[in-house]
Amino acid sequence: MKRALTWLVLLSAAGLLPAQPGAAPGSSAASQVAGKAAEFLATLSETQRAKVSFKFTDAAQRVRWSNLPTGAVPRAGLRLGDLSAAQHGAAMALLSTTLSKQGYEKVLAIMEGDEVLKNSSQQKGGQKNQPMFGHDEYYISFLGAPSVSEPWILQFGGHHLALNVTIAGQQGILTPSLTAAQPAVYERNGKTVRPLGAENDKGFALLHALDPAQLKQAILGYQIRDLVLGPGEDGKTIQPEGLKGSAMNAKQQAMLVDLASEWTGIIHDSAARARVAEVKANIADTWFAWSGSTENGKAAYFRIQGPTVVIEYSPQTLGGDPTMHIHSMYRDPTNDYGKKLVKR
Repeated sequence: MKRALTWLVLLSAAGLLPAQPGAAPGSSAASQVAGKAAEFLATLSETQRAKVSFKFTDAAQRVRWSNLPTGAVPRAGLRLGDLSAAQHGAAMALLSTTLSKQGYEKVLAIMEGDEVLKNSSQQKGGQKNQPMFGHDEYYISFLGAPSVSEPWILQFGGHHLALNVTIAGQQGILTPSLTAAQPAVYERNGKTVRPLGAENDKGFALLHALDPAQLKQAILGYQIRDLVLGPGEDGKTIQPEGLKGSAMNAKQQAMLVDLASEWTGIIHDSAARARVAEVKANIADTWFAWSGSTENGKAAYFRIQGPTVVIEYSPQTLGGDPTMHIHSMYRDPTNDYGKKLVKR
Protein backbone atom coordinates (compact mmCIF):
# COMPACT_ATOMS: atom_id res chain seq x y z
CA MET A 1 0.00 0.00 0.00
CA LYS A 2 2.83 2.39 0.86
CA ARG A 3 4.47 1.75 -2.52
CA ALA A 4 1.20 2.44 -4.34
CA LEU A 5 0.66 5.66 -2.42
CA THR A 6 4.20 6.79 -3.22
CA TRP A 7 3.57 6.11 -6.91
CA LEU A 8 0.32 8.09 -6.75
CA VAL A 9 2.13 11.04 -5.23
CA LEU A 10 4.75 10.99 -8.00
CA LEU A 11 2.10 10.79 -10.70
CA SER A 12 0.11 13.60 -9.13
CA ALA A 13 3.18 15.79 -9.04
CA ALA A 14 3.76 15.06 -12.72
CA GLY A 15 0.22 16.17 -13.50
CA LEU A 16 -0.86 12.74 -14.77
CA LEU A 17 -3.68 12.00 -12.37
CA PRO A 18 -7.19 13.13 -13.32
CA ALA A 19 -8.89 15.88 -11.40
CA GLN A 20 -11.24 14.93 -8.60
CA PRO A 21 -14.79 14.13 -9.76
CA GLY A 22 -16.58 17.30 -10.75
CA ALA A 23 -13.47 19.46 -10.60
CA ALA A 24 -12.82 19.68 -14.33
CA PRO A 25 -15.81 18.53 -16.39
CA GLY A 26 -14.26 20.05 -19.51
CA SER A 27 -10.94 18.21 -19.21
CA SER A 28 -9.56 16.99 -22.52
CA ALA A 29 -9.73 13.41 -23.71
CA ALA A 30 -5.92 13.30 -23.68
CA SER A 31 -5.77 14.21 -19.99
CA GLN A 32 -8.54 11.76 -19.13
CA VAL A 33 -6.75 8.91 -20.91
CA ALA A 34 -3.39 9.82 -19.37
CA GLY A 35 -5.07 10.00 -15.97
CA LYS A 36 -6.59 6.53 -16.32
CA ALA A 37 -3.20 5.21 -17.47
CA ALA A 38 -1.63 6.69 -14.35
CA GLU A 39 -4.29 5.12 -12.16
CA PHE A 40 -3.59 1.74 -13.74
CA LEU A 41 0.18 2.11 -13.32
CA ALA A 42 -0.33 3.04 -9.68
CA THR A 43 -1.90 -0.37 -9.01
CA LEU A 44 1.18 -2.22 -10.28
CA SER A 45 4.32 -3.38 -8.54
CA GLU A 46 7.69 -2.11 -9.75
CA THR A 47 8.23 -5.44 -11.53
CA GLN A 48 4.89 -5.17 -13.29
CA ARG A 49 5.51 -1.55 -14.32
CA ALA A 50 8.82 -2.58 -15.87
CA LYS A 51 7.08 -5.39 -17.73
CA VAL A 52 4.29 -3.21 -19.14
CA SER A 53 6.52 -0.28 -20.20
CA PHE A 54 8.57 -0.01 -23.38
CA LYS A 55 10.47 2.81 -25.03
CA PHE A 56 8.42 4.74 -27.57
CA THR A 57 11.06 3.84 -30.15
CA ASP A 58 10.94 0.08 -29.44
CA ALA A 59 10.39 -1.16 -33.01
CA ALA A 60 10.09 -4.82 -31.98
CA GLN A 61 7.29 -4.20 -29.49
CA ARG A 62 5.51 -1.87 -31.86
CA VAL A 63 4.87 -4.68 -34.34
CA ARG A 64 4.36 -7.49 -31.82
CA TRP A 65 0.65 -7.86 -32.60
CA SER A 66 -1.31 -10.43 -34.54
CA ASN A 67 -4.70 -12.00 -35.20
CA LEU A 68 -3.27 -15.34 -34.04
CA PRO A 69 -3.60 -16.73 -30.48
CA THR A 70 -0.96 -15.70 -27.96
CA GLY A 71 0.32 -19.28 -27.81
CA ALA A 72 1.21 -19.07 -31.50
CA VAL A 73 2.48 -15.46 -31.48
CA PRO A 74 3.68 -14.49 -27.98
CA ARG A 75 2.82 -10.96 -26.84
CA ALA A 76 4.72 -8.79 -24.39
CA GLY A 77 3.36 -6.59 -21.64
CA LEU A 78 0.99 -7.64 -18.88
CA ARG A 79 -1.50 -10.48 -19.36
CA LEU A 80 -5.00 -9.72 -18.07
CA GLY A 81 -5.22 -13.14 -16.44
CA ASP A 82 -2.18 -12.32 -14.30
CA LEU A 83 -3.67 -9.12 -12.86
CA SER A 84 -5.49 -8.73 -9.57
CA ALA A 85 -9.15 -7.71 -9.62
CA ALA A 86 -8.21 -4.08 -8.88
CA GLN A 87 -5.51 -4.04 -11.56
CA HIS A 88 -7.83 -5.66 -14.10
CA GLY A 89 -10.53 -3.09 -13.33
CA ALA A 90 -8.07 -0.22 -13.76
CA ALA A 91 -6.86 -1.65 -17.08
CA MET A 92 -10.40 -1.90 -18.42
CA ALA A 93 -11.24 1.59 -17.13
CA LEU A 94 -8.28 2.89 -19.14
CA LEU A 95 -9.49 1.04 -22.23
CA SER A 96 -13.06 2.33 -21.87
CA THR A 97 -11.77 5.91 -21.58
CA THR A 98 -9.48 5.52 -24.58
CA LEU A 99 -12.25 4.14 -26.77
CA SER A 100 -15.73 5.35 -27.64
CA LYS A 101 -18.75 3.61 -26.13
CA GLN A 102 -19.26 1.88 -29.48
CA GLY A 103 -15.60 0.87 -29.64
CA TYR A 104 -15.43 -0.43 -26.08
CA GLU A 105 -18.57 -2.52 -26.52
CA LYS A 106 -17.10 -3.97 -29.73
CA VAL A 107 -13.90 -4.92 -27.93
CA LEU A 108 -15.81 -6.58 -25.08
CA ALA A 109 -17.90 -8.53 -27.61
CA ILE A 110 -14.75 -9.75 -29.37
CA MET A 111 -13.22 -10.84 -26.05
CA GLU A 112 -16.44 -12.56 -24.97
CA GLY A 113 -16.50 -14.39 -28.30
CA ASP A 114 -12.99 -15.64 -27.61
CA GLU A 115 -14.23 -16.98 -24.27
CA VAL A 116 -16.98 -18.81 -26.16
CA LEU A 117 -14.30 -20.22 -28.48
CA LYS A 118 -12.24 -21.37 -25.47
CA ASN A 119 -15.21 -23.16 -23.93
CA SER A 120 -16.08 -24.77 -27.24
CA SER A 121 -12.48 -25.94 -27.69
CA GLN A 122 -12.39 -27.40 -24.19
CA GLN A 123 -15.65 -29.26 -24.79
CA LYS A 124 -14.08 -30.80 -27.88
CA GLY A 125 -11.08 -31.93 -25.82
CA GLY A 126 -8.56 -29.31 -26.97
CA GLN A 127 -6.43 -26.68 -25.20
CA LYS A 128 -6.30 -28.56 -21.89
CA ASN A 129 -2.71 -27.75 -21.00
CA GLN A 130 -2.09 -24.47 -22.81
CA PRO A 131 -5.10 -22.19 -23.06
CA MET A 132 -4.87 -20.01 -26.17
CA PHE A 133 -8.25 -18.35 -26.06
CA GLY A 134 -10.45 -16.52 -23.57
CA HIS A 135 -10.71 -13.38 -21.44
CA ASP A 136 -7.36 -13.92 -19.73
CA GLU A 137 -5.30 -14.08 -22.93
CA TYR A 138 -5.18 -10.36 -23.69
CA TYR A 139 -2.18 -8.12 -23.08
CA ILE A 140 -1.69 -4.44 -22.30
CA SER A 141 1.48 -2.43 -22.84
CA PHE A 142 2.74 1.14 -23.20
CA LEU A 143 5.30 2.52 -25.62
CA GLY A 144 6.51 5.73 -24.04
CA ALA A 145 5.23 7.14 -20.75
CA PRO A 146 1.55 8.17 -20.65
CA SER A 147 1.51 11.95 -21.00
CA VAL A 148 -0.72 14.87 -21.91
CA SER A 149 2.01 16.39 -24.07
CA GLU A 150 4.56 13.78 -25.22
CA PRO A 151 3.57 11.03 -27.68
CA TRP A 152 2.89 7.52 -26.38
CA ILE A 153 1.16 4.37 -27.55
CA LEU A 154 -1.32 2.16 -25.74
CA GLN A 155 -1.37 -1.39 -27.07
CA PHE A 156 -4.12 -3.84 -26.16
CA GLY A 157 -4.85 -7.15 -27.77
CA GLY A 158 -4.60 -10.88 -28.12
CA HIS A 159 -6.38 -13.39 -30.34
CA HIS A 160 -8.46 -11.55 -32.94
CA LEU A 161 -7.77 -8.13 -31.46
CA ALA A 162 -4.89 -5.70 -31.80
CA LEU A 163 -5.33 -2.03 -30.86
CA ASN A 164 -2.46 0.41 -31.36
CA VAL A 165 -3.60 3.78 -30.02
CA THR A 166 -1.11 6.61 -30.50
CA ILE A 167 -1.78 9.72 -28.43
CA ALA A 168 0.15 12.93 -29.07
CA GLY A 169 -1.18 15.93 -27.17
CA GLN A 170 -4.83 16.41 -28.07
CA GLN A 171 -4.62 14.18 -31.13
CA GLY A 172 -5.09 10.43 -31.37
CA ILE A 173 -5.01 7.72 -34.01
CA LEU A 174 -6.04 4.04 -33.83
CA THR A 175 -4.00 2.66 -36.71
CA PRO A 176 -2.93 0.04 -37.40
CA SER A 177 -5.62 -1.92 -35.57
CA LEU A 178 -7.19 -5.32 -36.15
CA THR A 179 -10.67 -6.33 -35.04
CA ALA A 180 -11.94 -9.83 -35.71
CA ALA A 181 -14.46 -12.34 -34.45
CA GLN A 182 -14.71 -16.10 -34.01
CA PRO A 183 -17.47 -17.04 -33.61
CA ALA A 184 -18.93 -14.08 -35.46
CA VAL A 185 -22.35 -14.89 -33.97
CA TYR A 186 -23.02 -16.28 -30.49
CA GLU A 187 -25.62 -16.18 -27.71
CA ARG A 188 -25.12 -14.36 -24.40
CA ASN A 189 -27.78 -13.97 -21.73
CA GLY A 190 -30.45 -14.96 -24.22
CA LYS A 191 -29.35 -12.37 -26.79
CA THR A 192 -27.61 -12.80 -30.13
CA VAL A 193 -24.21 -11.07 -30.25
CA ARG A 194 -22.46 -10.16 -33.52
CA PRO A 195 -19.18 -8.33 -32.74
CA LEU A 196 -18.73 -7.27 -36.38
CA GLY A 197 -22.38 -7.42 -37.37
CA ALA A 198 -22.77 -3.74 -38.17
CA GLU A 199 -19.70 -3.84 -40.42
CA ASN A 200 -21.19 -6.75 -42.36
CA ASP A 201 -24.70 -5.33 -42.66
CA LYS A 202 -23.59 -1.81 -43.61
CA GLY A 203 -21.24 -3.24 -46.23
CA PHE A 204 -24.01 -5.23 -47.90
CA ALA A 205 -26.40 -2.26 -47.60
CA LEU A 206 -23.98 -0.04 -49.50
CA LEU A 207 -23.43 -2.70 -52.15
CA HIS A 208 -27.19 -3.07 -52.66
CA ALA A 209 -27.56 0.71 -52.94
CA LEU A 210 -25.41 0.74 -56.09
CA ASP A 211 -26.89 0.70 -59.59
CA PRO A 212 -25.84 -1.95 -62.15
CA ALA A 213 -23.12 0.20 -63.70
CA GLN A 214 -21.67 1.00 -60.27
CA LEU A 215 -21.83 -2.65 -59.25
CA LYS A 216 -19.82 -3.59 -62.32
CA GLN A 217 -17.07 -1.25 -61.15
CA ALA A 218 -17.23 -2.15 -57.45
CA ILE A 219 -17.16 -5.95 -57.79
CA LEU A 220 -13.66 -7.23 -58.49
CA GLY A 221 -13.03 -9.90 -61.06
CA TYR A 222 -11.08 -12.12 -58.66
CA GLN A 223 -11.42 -13.61 -55.19
CA ILE A 224 -9.73 -12.17 -52.10
CA ARG A 225 -9.57 -14.71 -49.28
CA ASP A 226 -7.74 -12.84 -46.51
CA LEU A 227 -6.47 -9.45 -45.42
CA VAL A 228 -4.05 -7.87 -47.87
CA LEU A 229 -2.61 -5.41 -45.34
CA GLY A 230 -2.86 -7.51 -42.18
CA PRO A 231 -0.22 -8.26 -39.53
CA GLY A 232 3.34 -8.02 -40.79
CA GLU A 233 2.40 -5.78 -43.70
CA ASP A 234 3.38 -2.39 -42.25
CA GLY A 235 4.48 0.01 -44.97
CA LYS A 236 3.02 -2.03 -47.82
CA THR A 237 0.90 -0.14 -50.34
CA ILE A 238 -1.73 -1.35 -52.80
CA GLN A 239 -3.43 0.29 -55.74
CA PRO A 240 -7.03 1.45 -55.25
CA GLU A 241 -9.65 -0.71 -56.95
CA GLY A 242 -13.40 -0.79 -57.38
CA LEU A 243 -15.83 2.12 -57.42
CA LYS A 244 -14.50 5.60 -56.71
CA GLY A 245 -16.41 7.88 -54.34
CA SER A 246 -16.67 10.56 -57.00
CA ALA A 247 -18.87 8.14 -58.97
CA MET A 248 -21.33 7.80 -56.06
CA ASN A 249 -24.30 10.00 -55.29
CA ALA A 250 -24.60 11.89 -52.00
CA LYS A 251 -26.58 9.14 -50.26
CA GLN A 252 -24.12 6.47 -51.28
CA GLN A 253 -21.20 8.62 -50.14
CA ALA A 254 -22.90 9.10 -46.76
CA MET A 255 -23.34 5.32 -46.50
CA LEU A 256 -19.63 4.85 -47.26
CA VAL A 257 -18.66 7.30 -44.48
CA ASP A 258 -21.03 5.54 -42.10
CA LEU A 259 -19.55 2.15 -42.98
CA ALA A 260 -16.03 3.46 -42.36
CA SER A 261 -17.15 4.84 -38.98
CA GLU A 262 -17.41 1.28 -37.65
CA TRP A 263 -13.60 1.42 -37.59
CA THR A 264 -12.80 5.13 -37.33
CA GLY A 265 -15.34 5.40 -34.49
CA ILE A 266 -13.65 2.86 -32.21
CA ILE A 267 -11.37 5.47 -30.63
CA HIS A 268 -12.72 8.06 -28.18
CA ASP A 269 -15.19 10.54 -29.62
CA SER A 270 -12.99 13.62 -30.09
CA ALA A 271 -10.36 11.66 -32.05
CA ALA A 272 -13.08 9.80 -33.94
CA ARG A 273 -14.63 13.07 -35.10
CA ALA A 274 -11.31 14.09 -36.61
CA ARG A 275 -11.04 10.77 -38.45
CA VAL A 276 -14.61 11.03 -39.79
CA ALA A 277 -13.88 14.56 -41.00
CA GLU A 278 -10.85 13.22 -42.89
CA VAL A 279 -12.91 10.52 -44.60
CA LYS A 280 -15.61 13.04 -45.55
CA ALA A 281 -13.06 15.52 -46.90
CA ASN A 282 -11.54 12.80 -49.09
CA ILE A 283 -14.73 10.99 -50.04
CA ALA A 284 -14.39 11.75 -53.77
CA ASP A 285 -11.01 9.99 -53.75
CA THR A 286 -12.13 7.05 -51.60
CA TRP A 287 -12.73 3.69 -53.26
CA PHE A 288 -15.11 0.82 -52.44
CA ALA A 289 -14.20 -2.66 -53.67
CA TRP A 290 -16.04 -5.97 -53.26
CA SER A 291 -15.13 -9.64 -53.72
CA GLY A 292 -17.44 -12.59 -53.10
CA SER A 293 -21.15 -13.15 -52.67
CA THR A 294 -23.59 -10.27 -53.01
CA GLU A 295 -26.11 -12.00 -50.73
CA ASN A 296 -26.09 -10.95 -47.09
CA GLY A 297 -25.49 -13.99 -44.94
CA LYS A 298 -22.82 -15.36 -47.25
CA ALA A 299 -19.10 -14.66 -47.30
CA ALA A 300 -17.77 -11.52 -48.99
CA TYR A 301 -14.63 -9.40 -48.73
CA PHE A 302 -14.77 -5.62 -49.06
CA ARG A 303 -12.29 -2.76 -48.87
CA ILE A 304 -12.49 0.98 -48.33
CA GLN A 305 -9.42 2.84 -49.53
CA GLY A 306 -8.76 6.58 -49.48
CA PRO A 307 -5.87 8.98 -48.93
CA THR A 308 -5.91 8.47 -45.14
CA VAL A 309 -7.73 5.17 -44.71
CA VAL A 310 -7.54 1.54 -45.74
CA ILE A 311 -10.19 -0.72 -44.23
CA GLU A 312 -10.56 -4.42 -45.01
CA TYR A 313 -13.30 -6.87 -44.02
CA SER A 314 -12.46 -10.49 -44.77
CA PRO A 315 -14.27 -13.74 -43.90
CA GLN A 316 -11.82 -16.61 -43.43
CA THR A 317 -12.23 -19.44 -45.94
CA LEU A 318 -9.88 -22.01 -44.39
CA GLY A 319 -12.07 -24.58 -42.66
CA GLY A 320 -15.60 -24.23 -41.36
CA ASP A 321 -18.16 -21.55 -42.14
CA PRO A 322 -16.33 -18.40 -43.33
CA THR A 323 -19.17 -16.17 -42.11
CA MET A 324 -18.43 -17.32 -38.55
CA HIS A 325 -14.77 -16.31 -38.68
CA ILE A 326 -14.09 -12.69 -39.70
CA HIS A 327 -10.90 -10.62 -39.83
CA SER A 328 -10.89 -6.87 -40.36
CA MET A 329 -8.11 -4.31 -40.56
CA TYR A 330 -7.93 -0.52 -40.20
CA ARG A 331 -4.89 1.43 -41.39
CA ASP A 332 -3.92 4.96 -42.28
CA PRO A 333 -1.01 4.72 -44.74
CA THR A 334 0.02 8.27 -43.84
CA ASN A 335 -0.31 7.93 -40.06
CA ASP A 336 0.09 4.34 -38.80
CA TYR A 337 1.55 4.45 -35.26
CA GLY A 338 0.91 8.20 -35.36
CA LYS A 339 3.86 8.99 -37.62
CA LYS A 340 2.26 12.28 -38.70
CA LEU A 341 1.61 13.23 -35.08
CA VAL A 342 5.15 12.65 -33.92
CA LYS A 343 7.97 15.06 -34.72
CA ARG A 344 10.96 12.95 -35.58
